[in-house]
Amino acid sequence: MSFPLYAPAEEHDLLRETVRALADEKIAPHAAAADETEEFSWDVYKALVASDLHAVHVPEQYGGAGADALATVIVIEEVARACASSSLIPAVNKLGTVPLLLSASEELKSRYLAPVARGEAMFSYALSEPEAGSDAAAMKTRAVADGDTYVLNGTKMWITNAGVSEYYTVMAVTDPSAGARGISAFVVEKSDQGVSFGPKEKKLGIKGSPTRQVILDDVRIPATRMIGEPGTGFKTALATLDHTRVTIAAQALGIAQGALDYAIGYVKQRKQFGRPVADFQGLQFMIADMAMKLEAARQLTYHAAAKSERAMNGEPQKDLTFLSSAAKCAASDAAMEITTDAVQLLGGYGYTKDFPVERMMRDAKITQIYEGTNQIQRMVMARQLLK
Repeated sequence: MSFPLYAPAEEHDLLRETVRALADEKIAPHAAAADETEEFSWDVYKALVASDLHAVHVPEQYGGAGADALATVIVIEEVARACASSSLIPAVNKLGTVPLLLSASEELKSRYLAPVARGEAMFSYALSEPEAGSDAAAMKTRAVADGDTYVLNGTKMWITNAGVSEYYTVMAVTDPSAGARGISAFVVEKSDQGVSFGPKEKKLGIKGSPTRQVILDDVRIPATRMIGEPGTGFKTALATLDHTRVTIAAQALGIAQGALDYAIGYVKQRKQFGRPVADFQGLQFMIADMAMKLEAARQLTYHAAAKSERAMNGEPQKDLTFLSSAAKCAASDAAMEITTDAVQLLGGYGYTKDFPVERMMRDAKITQIYEGTNQIQRMVMARQLLK
């Protein structure tokens, strides 16, 4: 009997080749400078837009490429292999827009997804606050109804690409008496009166992507900008993360692959005791372990991406929450181990900025923290298993 090969389709492989070629030519050369200057690379953004790789997940009816979840993972993975900061362009565009894809009115989708698809605007996601990180339901940001408008007040924290994105999915409390069921989701525009941004956070890694507070001071927006029904915002936020944790897994895979590729090239060239250090069994075992961890994480991530795609198409996937948490956790833990080992394989050179692996090690760390720390992921997985 014939058995379908458990593998990406041919078009996925072709997409990988396309993205890798673009990343090697247009993104990798800017990666060290973006890290050094801590500036968002508009050149990279323009290159991604020119190839329609900046928000591949946007459906065709809104002018997007209509890529499936696995294709989106491959794009993020290949961009991250060259530059983790740049991979946050397609990743955060997805994070900001999935709430609309899941819950928004058709009018809201058309209005905001089309400019993202055209490359005229980026979309960020504003859930966390200074006192509400892992405990996101403890948020203090308020949205008070006033006629056919809402007035928003509060401070959102750790917002990726804040200041460069035009649009923000903002979670805010509309009914303080209802706990998590009193949270609603809104689209806020950078140009809305009363929107401002805190200073850039000084970070360990992903320095080419700005992380800032989004400050909302009496921001008045039309009630039509609510995403879904009142009180459904937190449910939408959690459903969104089921899909987008897979993109963080993809970012982690790409960072790890970049570090592994560089380390392999280095140990084949570097000579000690009269022969390449790749000849030494101790180093061979390290490389074998790095590749094994990476491939295990990749298969789990692709499996989760397939589940994400089915769920997006309206087929309920009861194990998506478990698998997306597992993929994010496994891939980010693997990326931290692999990049640390890559630095070790380069010895003293690995510890310097003349070589890219120290940057990859710093960039990998955040994948264990954002979109739910790996401690939270383990709680999520355990809950799924025990319920």
